[in-house]
Amino acid sequence: MKPKKAYPAAITIFGARGDLTRRKLIPALYNLFIENHLPALFEIFCVDFQTVDEAAFKNDLLSGVNEFSRNGKAEPSKWAGFAARISYLQGDFTKKETYISLKTKVEDFEKSSKQRGNRMFYFAVAPRFIEVIAEALSTRKLCSNKTHDRIVVEKPFGTDLATARKLNHFLTKRFSEKQVYRIDHYLGKETVQNIMAFRFANFVFEPLWNKNYIDHIQISVAEQVSVGKRGGYYDASGALRDMIQNHLLQLLCIVAMECPGAYKAEAIRDAKTKVLKSIRPFTTQQVFKNVVRAQYTAGEVDDVQRIAYRQEEQVSPESNTETFVALKMLIDNPRWEGVPFFLRTGKSMTRQSSVIVVQFKDSPHKIFKDDIVPNRLIISIQPELEISLLFESKVPGLQMKLVPVEMDFTYQEAYTESLPEAYEALLLDVLHGDATLFMRADQVEAAWKVVMPILDAWKKSPSKQLQFYESGTWGPAAGSNLLKPYAKEWYRLPSRETVKKLAVNK
Repeated sequence: MKPKKAYPAAITIFGARGDLTRRKLIPALYNLFIENHLPALFEIFCVDFQTVDEAAFKNDLLSGVNEFSRNGKAEPSKWAGFAARISYLQGDFTKKETYISLKTKVEDFEKSSKQRGNRMFYFAVAPRFIEVIAEALSTRKLCSNKTHDRIVVEKPFGTDLATARKLNHFLTKRFSEKQVYRIDHYLGKETVQNIMAFRFANFVFEPLWNKNYIDHIQISVAEQVSVGKRGGYYDASGALRDMIQNHLLQLLCIVAMECPGAYKAEAIRDAKTKVLKSIRPFTTQQVFKNVVRAQYTAGEVDDVQRIAYRQEEQVSPESNTETFVALKMLIDNPRWEGVPFFLRTGKSMTRQSSVIVVQFKDSPHKIFKDDIVPNRLIISIQPELEISLLFESKVPGLQMKLVPVEMDFTYQEAYTESLPEAYEALLLDVLHGDATLFMRADQVEAAWKVVMPILDAWKKSPSKQLQFYESGTWGPAAGSNLLKPYAKEWYRLPSRETVKKLAVNK
């Protein structure tokens, strides 16, 4: 990780009683604290509407750390030192008194620190509060220093292109662009960050990274979880907005981008935005030809019965909202002309799996009859953190017989230290003012432009070509058919049972 800076840090979390704070933000900040990545002087101000006893609130945060921290249960002495930096502020996000009280606390901390440090305001709130809080921070001059003050906004960033533009306009009228950090936790994952290092620091791959050698690319994020208690939000969103527009398109950008001129935030974000703007727009006809949408029905996942999506809480029994999307995209630039990018995501599927597959073209000279498996570069983001290269090799013996083998790099075997969670990396970047892993306003709008023709086509024909798939499967057959003739089916990570057997035999 990057060296810590000397600036004191006033960290404010709006929505402090929410699940995100308990599961992700406080465990991440605690891990940064015990590993000495936070500045020596910092304070965490937790703001929420509910009236709670501060001791009980901190005990609830501690239970979250004990349950979700990668370092396991907190050591009492270290937790005591961390918890002493946390204060709870009960306040209504819509009332000026909340921000007056907050400003007093922040300024008192800075006076005691004898230095004006960094201020970070994290919006762990429902989208309807983003503009309310932003307006109050601007009006009360809590976030007016363009060098040291930053806001962090979670997705969804708008619900379509028009609302995203409106929100961007609203925020950039009150803050400079460099103060706004639009967070996508996928970009903080260690394996995702490693893709750039893998591509641009190893020249052996870069000459092959183009239409001359690559047949197609698959980017798949399969989720084993169902919608669960998020039905109210999800039924108005769907998989395209929830996953494709942000997570998967960002993965596509990292895979497809040109090498930036330098490892600097704006150069990298320029390269990503250029990719988004080069994606071939969908016509209505192409939407129904190259995009598959589906919804899960009742089934069984890991021997546990699952109900159908239409039976979930706060979901309409006649809902046409998609829980699965597979699509084929083309990038119109010299590097990728004619190379299809296949994106897929779905809920209530067989297992959790986030994987990128770069499939290379067949050998130009087929002199071996059993040379039938193409070379593949497989980047597993989760659950396994692994990069492997599939290639043909001769089986030991007197005959010339080929078999595909894998050359693996796994984080678990290569490194002994515990890997930081995505939120740890991202929160530290915000404190350091490093926007490399965060989306810029034009990136967000370019991503919405990619998916808007799909959303518009579905809006006009709500049930047209809506498929269904049983919970506990890999999605509808149409999702695999989309890959033809490039592949018969989506690449699947080995099953848990296979992984266990391989580990035993090592």
